Amino acid sequence: MTETTGSTATPESGNPEGADGAAETTPAGGESRRDRKRGEKKSGKRAKKGVFARLALFYRQIIAELRKVVWPSRNELVNYTTVVVVFVVVVMAFVAGLDYGFSKLSLWIFG
Repeated sequence: MTETTGSTATPESGNPEGADGAAETTPAGGESRRDRKRGEKKSGKRAKKGVFARLALFYRQIIAELRKVVWPSRNELVNYTTVVVVFVVVVMAFVAGLDYGFSKLSLWIFG
């Protein structure tokens, strides 16, 4: 669902094309890549889309990614929740024990 634009060619790979896939030579239309950068709009597939078109594409991509998610079953969800709650209770008890111990230690030292 994701559209890829441009080329993966880099100057390090030895490919004479630029990072965006356009060659430095002048195309058949007579304008070079530098001429297009000076303010003329691109046409075709690489033209910049409007705000609403980009938002629609963004939400379509979100939905496509959410369809790929493997959702847990109810039993797995209950097990995962139980593990998290037990872990939090154990850590909370450990921190409370440390707090109690340090408070007693500071009272013993400073009286």
